Amino acid sequence: MLRSLTFAIILTFFSAFSAAAQSPGSSATPPQAASQDSTPPAETKKPKKVWTNEDLPNTKSGISVVGDTKGNSKPAGSKPANAQYVSSIRKQLDKLQGQIADIDKQLVDLKNFSAGEPSTTASGVQLNKAYQREPIEVQIRALQDKKKDLESKVDALLDEARKKGVDSSQLR
Repeated sequence: MLRSLTFAIILTFFSAFSAAAQSPGSSATPPQAASQDSTPPAETKKPKKVWTNEDLPNTKSGISVVGDTKGNSKPAGSKPANAQYVSSIRKQLDKLQGQIADIDKQLVDLKNFSAGEPSTTASGVQLNKAYQREPIEVQIRALQDKKKDLESKVDALLDEARKKGVDSSQLR
């Protein structure tokens, strides 16, 4: 009982003290009076300019506006790409895409085999293939890695062609 009574007294004391500290009473007034006498506060700051879409075309500074026809723009396809270069890139892309298609067929065969379904090849016998001791999951993972590698080569070829000014429509 004595503990709860002392706790209640301490709690009342702290709540009264915090209420007195929060009230704009006598302790807050003297420091404000001293600061007002020394220097006036600098409240004459210039408000910040808020730019809107209507303000941007009227500016004379170098602000870029999308769709501004006044700017110095170069035509994107100023010189045509070399036809021989385009045909060589197209041949390389066709070769890589053929390899990717073969890998896709092999993946389908392996997944069908692991599911117990028949092979997608016509006779089911592949004379040029050797017996594999690796588990099916390892073979599938290896083929998926090879496919990712070929796809990255295709992306690299397309990036190189784009950098040399070849349009993607010319490669199809």
